[in-house]
Amino acid sequence: MSCIRFNTPAQRAQLARMAPAMKTAEEIAAQHPAPPVTESKIRRIRLLAADANPRIRASAASSYHLPDDVAEALAADPDAEVRRWLARNETVSCDLLRRLAHDDEETVRAFVAVNFSAPADAMAELAEDDSETVRGLVAWKASLREPAGASV
Repeated sequence: MSCIRFNTPAQRAQLARMAPAMKTAEEIAAQHPAPPVTESKIRRIRLLAADANPRIRASAASSYHLPDDVAEALAADPDAEVRRWLARNETVSCDLLRRLAHDDEETVRAFVAVNFSAPADAMAELAEDDSETVRGLVAWKASLREPAGASV
């Protein structure tokens, strides 16, 4: 016996009529709001950011609810993985992304280059970066914003 089911055109039409209307991502998200950010959550993020394990600190750096003072401290973290996650975070300040755009670690600068919150002046500097990878990512990101059919 086959596990593949073959519906007739009439069955497919009946299924289509019975199916609920497809909802947009915004409608679905509105039905399932995220829990509110509480002081307790912020305290947990602060604890994670101070952990001895760099992977735990990296987890804190990725939080969209990261307090500014904690982000500032993590920007100077000795572990590049922590700074990489911070550079990916689209909620950190533009000033912090500008600083990370000058990080000694190429991959940190690369993640700033693909962060859509990175300010234009930081992107201009990264376009002149010593790293071919970073320059390539800046060019790739710029190509995403060009209108369809625009010539390069």
